Amino acid sequence: MEILKKDVQEATKKKFDEEMEGNVTILFFTQEPGRLIVPDHLKGQECLFCKETRELLEEVSSLSDKIELVIRDFVADKEKASEYGIDKIPAIAILGKKNYGIRFFGIPSGYEYTSLIEAIIDVSKDKTSLSQETIEAIKNIDKDIHIQVFVTPTCPYCTMAVRLGHQFALESPRIKSDMVESTEFPHLAQKYNVFGVPKTIINETISIEGAVPEESFLENVLKALNPQNQK
Repeated sequence: MEILKKDVQEATKKKFDEEMEGNVTILFFTQEPGRLIVPDHLKGQECLFCKETRELLEEVSSLSDKIELVIRDFVADKEKASEYGIDKIPAIAILGKKNYGIRFFGIPSGYEYTSLIEAIIDVSKDKTSLSQETIEAIKNIDKDIHIQVFVTPTCPYCTMAVRLGHQFALESPRIKSDMVESTEFPHLAQKYNVFGVPKTIINETISIEGAVPEESFLENVLKALNPQNQK
């Protein structure tokens, strides 16, 4: 059974044909049914949507010959998972000329399908639509930044926060940005007190409630560089 409706497939293919420039690799970490080995720290948090996520990615990758889907086993390829900062599944890394630190944890369905498609296109172009002022500020960052954007598939405002995080990661090798589907990872939603989405956590110290403009997002990222100055 197809995950994407015909009209969505056609619209996505048209968008890829018109906007994609370079080649993109979708690196997907999963485990096959019957072979699931859950690490001790993830007991009780088995991958509920690995099968559906794989089917979705297979359909998306079939819509452009510029997209290659590479599937890895989360446990068997644990060194590769560690290399890409993958500590839970289903997990997706979008790769282009390099690894930009753009990741999805959980199935990018509903409104988050848009985030997936935009990330693929941005990576294919090796550039973003961020303002020049933001790009310059990001390029001056000399410390590691980890952005986690908690979402649900039914949230229409989450895509804005996810895309900003991914665009920031594309512009700086010091920034890694994750979409985290909160209902698939309830232990993380509980840890970060996610009662509404989007909720963005930056370096474990900065919390952003809701979708905010690019300037405010940047301000919070820069604030995370100096935790001693946070109030």
